[in-house]
Amino acid sequence: MSDESPVSLACAVLTVSDTRSAGDDTSGNLLAQNLARAGHQCVRRDIVKHDLYQIRRILSEWIADPEVQVIITTGGTGFAPRDQTQKAVLPLLDHDVPGFGELFRQLSHADIGSSAIQSGAFAGSANRTLIFCLPGSNNACETAWEQILREQLDSRHRPCNFATQFKNREEDN
Repeated sequence: MSDESPVSLACAVLTVSDTRSAGDDTSGNLLAQNLARAGHQCVRRDIVKHDLYQIRRILSEWIADPEVQVIITTGGTGFAPRDQTQKAVLPLLDHDVPGFGELFRQLSHADIGSSAIQSGAFAGSANRTLIFCLPGSNNACETAWEQILREQLDSRHRPCNFATQFKNREEDN
């Protein structure tokens, strides 16, 4: 880490769940709290059911919003038939970050063994907005945050990070 001041990113958190509400969205709360502790702002937050088109609607709005720089979704990335996050998000991406899913599954293997292969965690970007799609469990969100996202969203992390792509975003628009 360098001595420079960190860049504060404008982030959004989307929970994909048929059962969660604002009162019990523990994984969404965990992500929003971790973002705040790291000096980022959670500028959008929502909960959506496992509905392909509702997921796309919300994400498309956030991707088009110049204020939103990073989107983190939680839930809907598994192997169950109702899990729709991959189907909803992949067509929206301009670029993918294949190393994110690979690294996440490697790290998850230490906790859940071979069940890690059923995680469809992935990342990419659309309209210069980073999108990270995580499983819905608190443990998975904590693993992703502590071992990948915290550093990669910190502009001081070297040799590289995602945050530096957004330093001058306002000048680009």
